[in-house]
Amino acid sequence: VKVVESGGGSVQAGGSLGLSCVVFADTYSHYCMGWFHQVPGSERLRVADWHRDGNIRVADSVKGRFTVSKDKGKNTLSLQMNSLEPEDSGTYYCAIDRACWVYCKGDYCPLLDGYWGQGTQVNVTS
Repeated sequence: VKVVESGGGSVQAGGSLGLSCVVFADTYSHYCMGWFHQVPGSERLRVADWHRDGNIRVADSVKGRFTVSKDKGKNTLSLQMNSLEPEDSGTYYCAIDRACWVYCKGDYCPLLDGYWGQGTQVNVTS
């Protein structure tokens, strides 16, 4: 199983970036997919996730600015980030979880049965 992110980079505040995640797995349809954000010294927190039943959840902190979309029948999850703020800087990870992050506490969602991507950097300058 392999989870591969692409996109990211540097942008000025107010700008936009798009991230893409591709899952290489024979059983990718068994997993939920999600995007997580981490800054040094802090927990990795959920930004948005897609459930196998088609439901999408977006963190309150990015609601209205970030949009997640899943290619129907495919193994790709995209994150469109608009109106970026310096606080959005950090590493963005894509992950898949067969347990669909059932034990979340707020946006802290331990990965129970899945995989992380290697992460991609986002830098928003003021």
